[in-house]
Amino acid sequence: MTLFAANAWAWRPHPEVWVLMVAIIGLYLWAERTIGPKVVPLGTPPVTRAQKRYFVAGVALMWLAADWPMHDIGENYLYVVHMVQHLLLTLVVPPLLLLGTPEWLARLVLTEGRAAPWIKRMVRPVAAAAVYNVVLLLSHWPTLVNTSVRVGWLHFIVHAVLFVTALAVWTPICGPIPEWRLSVPAQMVYLFLMSVVPTLPGAWLTFSTHAVYKAYDIPQRLWGISVRSDQQAAGLLMKLGGGAYLWTIIAVLFFRWAARDEAASKEARSVAGRQAISTRN
Repeated sequence: MTLFAANAWAWRPHPEVWVLMVAIIGLYLWAERTIGPKVVPLGTPPVTRAQKRYFVAGVALMWLAADWPMHDIGENYLYVVHMVQHLLLTLVVPPLLLLGTPEWLARLVLTEGRAAPWIKRMVRPVAAAAVYNVVLLLSHWPTLVNTSVRVGWLHFIVHAVLFVTALAVWTPICGPIPEWRLSVPAQMVYLFLMSVVPTLPGAWLTFSTHAVYKAYDIPQRLWGISVRSDQQAAGLLMKLGGGAYLWTIIAVLFFRWAARDEAASKEARSVAGRQAISTRN
């Protein structure tokens, strides 16, 4: 059946997504304009231009992943599109939103109140990575996938848990609270380990000889993509696409770290040279 005949592009409203997006944007603007001026030094902008750009990009991509048409095609027709949703909601949107959050706002939300000690424990690298990877593996459990496709509220919960655990796992990399971040070499090791676990379900999907998810084994094949080709594409995207994304970040971190280290070494040699000249004189 063709894409048009399957009516996959028929617009479907998702008011719950619109309400969520408006709430996120509204709370961010309210915090910037109402709370920010009270807690930052006079003359300092509560939110920098870079933070605003990161926030806008994060919200825009979250909206893209959660709304029509990606949500509808990914839920009803193609698992590879569902995988794109997951990659956006776990690897792209969380770091953008963290980079878009000013430190004063993060401290206000995360370090005050009764939940603060638990939050601090859950964003520690070992705990965050362990929980995230367990949730990631469970999110590919056939029973859960098949059920969540049919049950809307369960699908929402699965995505919400994935997103929250992804926020925790990215906090040691680019979180807004400096003391919660790892050193740059440790960040590179951490990201490398993050790239390993997804290869398990990715390989399983790629090399499986049968339809792993019955919910996607439907006669309405879009673009002529068979159910097996669909899940193979999803597996390769998870294994290679997600891995390439993380390795690109590792490479950027490495070259930045190496450049800073070289600059610091040059400065140290320059200071030592000036001191030696001063001593001789």
